[in-house]
Amino acid sequence: MYINNEDFVKWAALIAQNQKETNSKLNSLINTNDVFDKDDKPLDNQDVSLMLNVSHRTLQRYRDNDLLPFFKIGQKVYYRTSDVRNFVFKYQQQAKTETKGGQ
Repeated sequence: MYINNEDFVKWAALIAQNQKETNSKLNSLINTNDVFDKDDKPLDNQDVSLMLNVSHRTLQRYRDNDLLPFFKIGQKVYYRTSDVRNFVFKYQQQAKTETKGGQ
C-alpha cells in the first residue's frame, strides 16, 4: 500500500486532532476541580481506610449504619473529604465526652 506525503500529513493531522479531543474528554473526567470544592475531594475506600486505620468491613458497617455519608460511581464507593472530617470530629468529641463522664 502506498500513501503519498500529502495524504500522510492529512491523516497524521486528523489523528492528532482526535487524540487532543480524547485527551480533553479524559481530563474533564479526571479533573474533579469543577465538580468538588478545593477542600472536598472524593476519597475512595482505600484512602479512608488508611486515614482512619480501620478495615474495609468497618467502613461498610459505618455506611450500613448511616454513620459516614458516601456516594457511588458505578460499583466504586467514595467519600467526601468534608464528610470524613465531620465524622472524625463528631466521634472524637463523643469519645471525649464519654471519657469525661466515666471519670
